[in-house]
Amino acid sequence: MTSAKVAVVVLNWNNATDTVACLDSLAQVTYPCTEIIVVDNGSTDDSVARIRAEFPDVKIIETGANLGYAGGNNVGVRHALAAGADFICILNNDVLVAANFLEPLVEASTAASGRAVTTPMICAADQPDVIWALGANVDWRTASPIRLHSDASRLAWTDVAPFPVDFAPGTAMLVPRSVFEAVGLLDEGFFLYFEEMDWCLQARRRGYTVLAVPASVVWHKVSATLGMTSPIIDYYMLRNHLRFIGRHWSGLPRRLRLARAVLTELRTILAYTVKSRCGTRTPHRNARLLALRDAALGRWGEMGPDV
Repeated sequence: MTSAKVAVVVLNWNNATDTVACLDSLAQVTYPCTEIIVVDNGSTDDSVARIRAEFPDVKIIETGANLGYAGGNNVGVRHALAAGADFICILNNDVLVAANFLEPLVEASTAASGRAVTTPMICAADQPDVIWALGANVDWRTASPIRLHSDASRLAWTDVAPFPVDFAPGTAMLVPRSVFEAVGLLDEGFFLYFEEMDWCLQARRRGYTVLAVPASVVWHKVSATLGMTSPIIDYYMLRNHLRFIGRHWSGLPRRLRLARAVLTELRTILAYTVKSRCGTRTPHRNARLLALRDAALGRWGEMGPDV
């Protein structure tokens, strides 16, 4: 098992501080065959210089433009596959890892004959013994994500065996190369959010499974890059939710879920218009309106300059 080569892909965008902390934790990993790949996603600050100064031996790939979560990670995955990696671990740069986090992930996937995507127990960085997500499921009624076992105690789950889930949070997941070769890469039409849900469901349709592995632990600084209340999050979450529904449902079920999602957002838009809280809600309202417009027009990928 420990002879399998693991490439860890870390995506950075104008956030060298978190990336350096992530790399510091990765430097302590006990898994023997590990390569770290940092993909700089078109940073406009001094991120690359800072990361190179701290970690001169780490491979850094500069995209030259912001390709989004899907596009940036795809650059790293392509490099890892070309270099002969047996597994690729996609890891957010705002994550700190336990030194032994890789061994349980590789072991669980190997025990499933290499046909399993695995995801660790993701705890909150500011509450290290509290689970943020231990795998995730899809609410099939609303087509929305559900983080599993959120707010549960980490210690209560440490010795639990791996179990199947609908999808792996994009925060941290380990993928055998054979799955990427069969399913393809992340859909860059999403740009940001919902791409891991979409990809995992495609993998499951091809007969692969997704396992949550409680013995593997990482800690996540939630929304460290964009912030918890960014209108950017509002835009991509709504637009991509509609894209996700369109890709995974058809006929009447698709129409019902799209109608439900749109009506829910229209109510929010109305509330933000009537009670703008001195204009602080206006950017969030506008982001939702533009997301509805772009979804209706089929405008995917990175938001346009008008947004």
